[in-house]
Amino acid sequence: MFALPTLAAGRDVQALHRAAAPDFFGWLEHTRAAGACTRPIRLAGTLTAVESGTGRVVEQRHTDELPDRTLYKACGNRRAAQCPDCAWVYAGDAFHVVRCGLTGGKTVPTSVAAHPVVFATFTAPSFGPVHRRHIPRHTCADRRRCDCRPAPCRARSIAGTCPHGQSAACFARHDADDPQLGRPLCLDCYDHDHQVVWNYFSGELWRRTKQAIERHLAALCRRRGIPHVQVSTDSGRVRRVPPVRVSHGKVAEMQRRGAVHFHVLLRLDGVDPDDRDALVPPPAGITVDDLDAAVHAAARQITVVTPPHPDGPQGWQVAWGEQVDVRRIGASDGDVTDGKVAAYLAKYATKSTEITGHCSTRLTPDTVDAYADPEGNHLARLIDACWRLGRPIHHHTSRTVAPAGERQAGLDTTPNAYAGLRRWAHMLGYGGHFLTKARRYSVTFGLLRDTRATYRRAEHDDTADSGDAADTVTVGTLAFVGSGWLTDGDALLANTAAAQRRERRRVGREELAHEAWSGVAA
Repeated sequence: MFALPTLAAGRDVQALHRAAAPDFFGWLEHTRAAGACTRPIRLAGTLTAVESGTGRVVEQRHTDELPDRTLYKACGNRRAAQCPDCAWVYAGDAFHVVRCGLTGGKTVPTSVAAHPVVFATFTAPSFGPVHRRHIPRHTCADRRRCDCRPAPCRARSIAGTCPHGQSAACFARHDADDPQLGRPLCLDCYDHDHQVVWNYFSGELWRRTKQAIERHLAALCRRRGIPHVQVSTDSGRVRRVPPVRVSHGKVAEMQRRGAVHFHVLLRLDGVDPDDRDALVPPPAGITVDDLDAAVHAAARQITVVTPPHPDGPQGWQVAWGEQVDVRRIGASDGDVTDGKVAAYLAKYATKSTEITGHCSTRLTPDTVDAYADPEGNHLARLIDACWRLGRPIHHHTSRTVAPAGERQAGLDTTPNAYAGLRRWAHMLGYGGHFLTKARRYSVTFGLLRDTRATYRRAEHDDTADSGDAADTVTVGTLAFVGSGWLTDGDALLANTAAAQRRERRRVGREELAHEAWSGVAA
């Protein structure tokens, strides 16, 4: 019981020792780039300043001359559970990626704000009854502070028990933080194999769904007499393409039961025959009603049948669940706005499997036994299903002795279409990115990072004594030497300084906004 005070005392001593050092303020400035990072990357090597025009080496320094003899860099982890500060930066970038696709800005023309857009939610089907929280009718003023009474969990289920002796009904009114939410009523009845396969192939299901949406709209254009557009390819050939295309931004969210569902922004764009990359409005004959109908039609029709597996000789059917919600951005009710949607998607882009209660790094044969159990709880069975379905599948070869050069062929395994399930067992089978977008939808994360780096470099050049700093480029020859702060005291000081800088920026933005408002009011 004395462990925590001892650790706190040791951290304070380390912080005092660092603060009393003569180069403390230089160390703070040196670690500023990774100040609030939980586990910064430590690099060692050579930093060379080179003239951008001539290539002449102006200055060369080794990291041994820097504080702690290393260079600190933020880890850049997007997951809020791993590094809150890096996830905060990622969420800000995600917000701008999503928002610019709706309103324009940052190289995206503002004319896209007039394009028809819908916000669709695609859910997974049922793999067995689970505990749920359902509110039939909201009477609260703010959903974020909802205090409405939920309905009984599964009071209308068929009375009796399942084949394994578990009750088929649940009369509990679950709280929002009830750990039972998302857990199957009967673990043995629940189809864990089908769920992890669905997670694994959900990316392919979405790809085909988007293709079906575009085909539906192209057929609609033909029926309404809207002609195709002739465009020139990079090779110089002329192609006829549909006059409308769909650009999307997509975020994957993990449900409590461990199945992913997708929140997707779908924007209608036209095609410019002179510039394929131009963002132009769709033809006047195609409206947001048509986009809405295309999404519903594709969600009902598209099904993926997975390859055969020894545990599922016919494969598994991968399709969307019955709950497909489509809302229109900027509708007259004002409930779904571009700002709310962008903030909503940015929030979920920093999350992963934390809501299910499982959070781990990639599993290996040495660590999987700590999480997988065919007789364990819901999460343990999902991980076990990933590991079992992703196992190597061996040939049944004859016992004939083959020549030495051909012996290895008899030891090869049949290609397993589910082999990736082992790689993504820690993600319960889902191996896709949690935020993806079409190339033409909006700006890229790379552009936002480059813009931020350019701004910081210009800010540093403005404060530097050297007048020709802008004419030089710093080239680093660096190697990874470790991750994390050297001491807990260093982490405390760096994180505190970073929090103070963020607070100053926040107050400064509020002051500027107040001055601007005062000037308009005057």
